[in-house]
Amino acid sequence: MLYKYSGHSGVQLPILSLGLWHNFGSVDDFSVATQMMVRAFDAGICHFDLANNYGPEPGSAEENFGKILKNNLAGHRDELFISSKAGHDMWPGVYGDNSSRKNLMASCDQSLKRTGLEYFDIFYSHRYDGVTPVEETMQALIDIVRQGKALYVGISKYPPALQQRCYDILKEAHVPCLLSQYRCSMFDPQAKNENFQFAADNGSGVICFSPLAQGLLTGKYNNGIPAGSRAAKSTGFLQESQVTQERVEAVKQLAVIAAERGQSIAQMALAWVLADERVTSCIIGTSSVTQLENNLATLNNLTFSEEEMKRIDAIISNPVLWF
Repeated sequence: MLYKYSGHSGVQLPILSLGLWHNFGSVDDFSVATQMMVRAFDAGICHFDLANNYGPEPGSAEENFGKILKNNLAGHRDELFISSKAGHDMWPGVYGDNSSRKNLMASCDQSLKRTGLEYFDIFYSHRYDGVTPVEETMQALIDIVRQGKALYVGISKYPPALQQRCYDILKEAHVPCLLSQYRCSMFDPQAKNENFQFAADNGSGVICFSPLAQGLLTGKYNNGIPAGSRAAKSTGFLQESQVTQERVEAVKQLAVIAAERGQSIAQMALAWVLADERVTSCIIGTSSVTQLENNLATLNNLTFSEEEMKRIDAIISNPVLWF
């Protein structure tokens, strides 16, 4: 595994981190989840990315993580970098959603209880809710650190118009933003174009999620929607309507370049995200140890020639492909 410093901090993260958004919930196979997490750790992945609402059911990914940690990795806590987040719908009533101080403080306590942890290495505001002043949300993050419930803080999916204000508030309090988390893939360049530079200019690392566009950039949808795939599930974030002919055709064209590089399309898509020097780490989501191993093989070829980048850009520059 390769490691990279996060922004202007002294914290190193693996360039591939394991996300528990999917496949670690109460509806999933716990034995497979255990195998993936242990294998990831053995391969040098020391950063595990959680959120309070990950499952399904919401909260169950944190509970399963806690069980795996206790049963399999209990002696390795200080070798791990564990995150969680709050801000999306989690429990009934008006306080179970949004980015208020009330929600974040309660969410952090609940997440610590579910995981069995004494502290998180980083705790994020999962989103800007469109209502709560960022001053309130950032102060909650600052206080979570000062109370010893997290070592670092981060922001996720914040619009560029508010990013700078977040960084300024946190810096003033001497609790700088360690990581800014954004969705990014060949089919989703918005954050790359709008958010990454704000983060870099303020000393924040960037960590990307959904680098394979919810599986579209694996080639699994090239011949239709397989049973059991994310697009086939009612709980999946990838909708059947998003598996368009234009995207499928683009994946096929990209796969030709990937094959010339000795990679799968998924491996090349991960390498493409990591090629941006502002990116600290890329969060992968896997459904099996085999898939995890395939993603790890990305490390065998992380560089692109100028010609390869031009060919890739010619394919993915069409806005009809973007999410």
